[in-house]
Amino acid sequence: MILKDKVALVTGAAGALGLAAARVLLEEGARVALVDVDALRLDSVSRFLRGERLPVACDVSDPPAARAAFEKVRAELGPVDVLVNAAGATAGPGGGKDDATWRRILGARLDGALHFSRLAIPDMAARGWGRVIFVGGPACLGPARDRSAADAAADGALASLAASLARECAASGVTVNTLAPAFIRSPADTDALTEAQRRQALAGIPAARFGEPEEFGHAVRYLVSPLAGYVTGEVLRMDGGMHLG
Repeated sequence: MILKDKVALVTGAAGALGLAAARVLLEEGARVALVDVDALRLDSVSRFLRGERLPVACDVSDPPAARAAFEKVRAELGPVDVLVNAAGATAGPGGGKDDATWRRILGARLDGALHFSRLAIPDMAARGWGRVIFVGGPACLGPARDRSAADAAADGALASLAASLARECAASGVTVNTLAPAFIRSPADTDALTEAQRRQALAGIPAARFGEPEEFGHAVRYLVSPLAGYVTGEVLRMDGGMHLG
């Protein structure tokens, strides 16, 4: 188990991607803090996981709430060694044009990632080892079709933030990378599509299928492993070749 005696914190842990990351981290021996704004769902998913875990309900976009959640994790599990920023919200194609939706998306995805990274990285750097993973979307590496302005702005900003942090802490043994998945099978993503939308989406994916949460989990496993110790500041696409056009 590559993470034995280490502590991991996953935001958005009640969502499909956050949960997939949490499962992998638990399998690898980490003590895992599960952070999500949905307390009821968080408690429900936590019951079905094996390993030492700590569910913490928190609105990651709220700085005092984020700090309180982080300090609770630190006090009960120990200093955080692995951070997966998977908290998210989406407007869907053409959405996110009103102020409230814009702030909700940027708050959950960008602000939340910044808050927890700022809290976790100093401890990691002091110990000489750490792994930070940002979870973005297909617009992390440039314009993406069917991506709202708010979603695209969050994607681009996350990738830039991750790259900046990666440069700042690389010499301290801390890596910072971004995963950019698209159309991973989940209730909030592919299951919400109409049949016509599903056909259209699949037509644009050379792999001719949607991704699985377990595949996302494998990418997390790689980035936290010794195999990726020299990988930092990267954006890893997970879109079945969709970006190839």
